[in-house]
Amino acid sequence: MSYLVLARKYRPQNFEELTGQEVLVRTLQNAIRNNRLHHAYILNGIRGVGKTTSARIIAKTINCLDEAALSNGVACGVCDNCRLIAASKHQDVIEIDAASKTGVDDIREIIDSIAYAPVSSKYKIYIIDEVHMLSNNAFNALLKTLEEPPAHVKFIFATTEIKKVPVTVLSRCQRFDLRRLDENEIVAHLKNILGKENLSADEGALEIIAKMSEGSVRDSLSLLDQALSINNHQQNLPSEIVENMLGLSDKAQVIALIFNLLQGNFMEANKIFAQFYAYSSDCLRLLNDLLEVLHRIISCKLIADYKLSGYSTFQQSEIKEIAAKINLNSLLRMWQILNKSYGEISYSASPKMAFEILLAKLCHLVSIPDLQQILINTPENKNLVEEKLQGNKDEKAREDLVNEILRNFEGSKITESF
Repeated sequence: MSYLVLARKYRPQNFEELTGQEVLVRTLQNAIRNNRLHHAYILNGIRGVGKTTSARIIAKTINCLDEAALSNGVACGVCDNCRLIAASKHQDVIEIDAASKTGVDDIREIIDSIAYAPVSSKYKIYIIDEVHMLSNNAFNALLKTLEEPPAHVKFIFATTEIKKVPVTVLSRCQRFDLRRLDENEIVAHLKNILGKENLSADEGALEIIAKMSEGSVRDSLSLLDQALSINNHQQNLPSEIVENMLGLSDKAQVIALIFNLLQGNFMEANKIFAQFYAYSSDCLRLLNDLLEVLHRIISCKLIADYKLSGYSTFQQSEIKEIAAKINLNSLLRMWQILNKSYGEISYSASPKMAFEILLAKLCHLVSIPDLQQILINTPENKNLVEEKLQGNKDEKAREDLVNEILRNFEGSKITESF
């Protein structure tokens, strides 16, 4: 038999296996138990969160032949209807790809066929994937049928772009927004699948895959499949394999790069960048890594008990040390410059040169005096602080006085502008 990819091999077959969509599961199971099914559902969400899978599970559950299982709102998975629907071969469950069948004539075929009763199941179900791709005329042709379909017909729509679906269609459907899974949920899901495959992986490797999948279960399984192939399906998947596969920068080097940038050391920063560029020409990936580490530094500075997951003990201590030494204004200015440089580098004729200029700009950033410190250290304001505090070492009192000076300064600038 040909190899079946993990995303298909471990596709959920019932509501209990559907990960991360508790609202959808609870609502539909209650509706099935109480026989209060709506005639049309629309499932919205990013790629790979289970829209088409959920549609098949709904179709399988409401057409299940096992009454005992149906009373619990689940599909038995073994009756003829369940097996045929799972294999996309049931004649009463029609799956339509709206990306290839967008016209009004395709919708007319549906309208003509719904008058006929289902052959071997309770409901005739139309699953229309990427429904937002239908033309305006096709949507208009569907409206009347969608509002009052025969009792034996159910519609299930799936879309990644809900805003492109007309409001007139949305108002006739029950809408479910399938959420992205967080990284912990994806890591747990991957561990479960690796256990079934009698394999294991470093925690760091799974965390990287979960992060890169951006909430999509299918993306995470595709990345895991690729990593296992590179690792020759050996017993354990190390983090280094995943990092090399995705072209990720070494975290220690990224931290060192940020440290040198904050110190204004362009020579050393440029040397570290040259080492990165020798192995990978993806400057945007390095920029993302810088933003990610800088986000961790800022979070450590603002949140006392912030958890640095995915970093070694030494790397955590380096991040915390930078957070303690560097003032928040410098960190936020660096974040702003890095964030704004994304478009410049992506559209640059030479991303390498653009990135080197970005490094020079960031190193120059540390030489720019902090406006707040300049203002507080002027002779006039310095004397005012000493006079009002008079040896009072209360940090709150000092902070309030500094804020008052800054407000007065801003107020005077606004007044002068008029």
